[in-house]
Amino acid sequence: MNRKLMEQLEDCPVIAAVKGEEGLKACLESDIGIVFVLFGDICTISDIVRRLKEKGKTVIVHIDLISGLSAKEIAVDFIHRSTEADGIISTKPALIRQAKELGMCTVMRFFAIDSMAFDNIRRQSEAVRPDVIEVLPGLMPRVIRQICEDSLIPVIAGGLITEREDIMAALNAGAISISTTNRKVWFM
Repeated sequence: MNRKLMEQLEDCPVIAAVKGEEGLKACLESDIGIVFVLFGDICTISDIVRRLKEKGKTVIVHIDLISGLSAKEIAVDFIHRSTEADGIISTKPALIRQAKELGMCTVMRFFAIDSMAFDNIRRQSEAVRPDVIEVLPGLMPRVIRQICEDSLIPVIAGGLITEREDIMAALNAGAISISTTNRKVWFM
């Protein structure tokens, strides 16, 4: 795993996920070290990343959510060449592989919606070997624990985390950190 990212996750286990300009402005004023960018388009993503990097943030772009980019490897090349992003988030194995080839941090996002998710997460993460797995929703400590036990890859719990107890439950279940768009949680 990318050592710098791992050290940051250990120092501050809350990741700010920003999904709009208002969240971006709040994040720029925070001490949060790692930011997941969940918005933008091909015309704005470079500026969004630049603003975060100027504040010393580690920036990971959810490439699947950037308008105007295709689900092809060339989209990763674009992010790598046209922004200062440290890495990408994606649900697509081919994009994770491409980012790894380019030396970027990789976060593979999974949705745990039924029992088949366990096998899917295990299969895909073993095949692709992302730096980190992000599992949504993050409010399921038993599910998070099972995924952490089944995987050699660190797990981030994301989605619907709003209380300190949610953070502690996810971390106690084995998650290395949590990601959230809830700004109150950024400062807990």
